[in-house]
Amino acid sequence: MRRAVCPGSFDPIHNGHIEVIARAASLFDEVIVAVSTNYAKKYRFPAEQRLELAAEALGSLRGVSVVPMGEGLLAEFCREHGAGAIVKGLRSVQDYQYELPMAVMNRHLTGVETVFLPAEGSYTHLSSSLIKEVAALGGDISGFVPAAVLKRLLAAD
Repeated sequence: MRRAVCPGSFDPIHNGHIEVIARAASLFDEVIVAVSTNYAKKYRFPAEQRLELAAEALGSLRGVSVVPMGEGLLAEFCREHGAGAIVKGLRSVQDYQYELPMAVMNRHLTGVETVFLPAEGSYTHLSSSLIKEVAALGGDISGFVPAAVLKRLLAAD
């Protein structure tokens, strides 16, 4: 079985994330969406809500599960879950420059490979931070997030 991990904080999950995860699901038998928490970061949604929103948004995708990543290294998480690959979506060359050293380190640590999927052109400008900012300022983000995320973002303001 070919298993991959798609990690992220998903605060919140948006259509760009979903598009990359859906494509990963067509390449691998199983995709584990690992919702991470960086304790140095300030999140809009607590981990439980990020897990719920991701599970709801990805529920129709065959072979995709959503789990908390917990603490520790991503490479170790992959080893513990029997995943041979990490999937990362890339929006720009800056994403590549940021992700490449981590990909090399993860391969060095456990042998896990990183697969980079270029973002769909209509989503290359999306980031969770931008979506939260636009929503907070009253902008229309309905085309960029699942309905459950939109509802939670509007309720939070």
